[in-house]
Amino acid sequence: MRCPFCGAQDTKVIDSRLSGDGDQVRRRRRCTVCKERFTTYEGAELNLPRVIKRDGSRVPFDGRKMRSGIMRSLEKRPVGTEEIEAALSRINRRLISGGEGEISSRKIGEFVMDELRGLDQVAYVRFASVYRQFEDVAAFREEIDRLERQPTPEARRHQMDLLADLEKKS
Repeated sequence: MRCPFCGAQDTKVIDSRLSGDGDQVRRRRRCTVCKERFTTYEGAELNLPRVIKRDGSRVPFDGRKMRSGIMRSLEKRPVGTEEIEAALSRINRRLISGGEGEISSRKIGEFVMDELRGLDQVAYVRFASVYRQFEDVAAFREEIDRLERQPTPEARRHQMDLLADLEKKS
């Protein structure tokens, strides 16, 4: 792995551990030349579906674009890197587990909004405002009202767990 500080080819792994939901490896590295430390993440390369954009065109899935949009919405918000990586992993798993060769950009946007809603409500509204193309303050107000009325993804998952428990008892 090339050092991002000095460009040297020789770096050493000084610590490795699982990251996110266990589908990534986080490695702390140290450059043998300049002695700087940095972190890398390693994950399996998987076949993600092609994206059907709003105009009907089809493009390969680009995780960097999704990450960029999420990071932009989370800018200056109190959400840790581990939480972000876990959310990205969950979105990727949803994309892969669907088994589809193609997926609409709208569906991916909904996956992202589900995750952001659980991470940070301000980031969720930021993302939704761009994704849904809010045109005035009323659109923001409607989305915030909807956010307050709906349970969080975590609460919905908990409700699903309770339903599953009830079914088992029946």
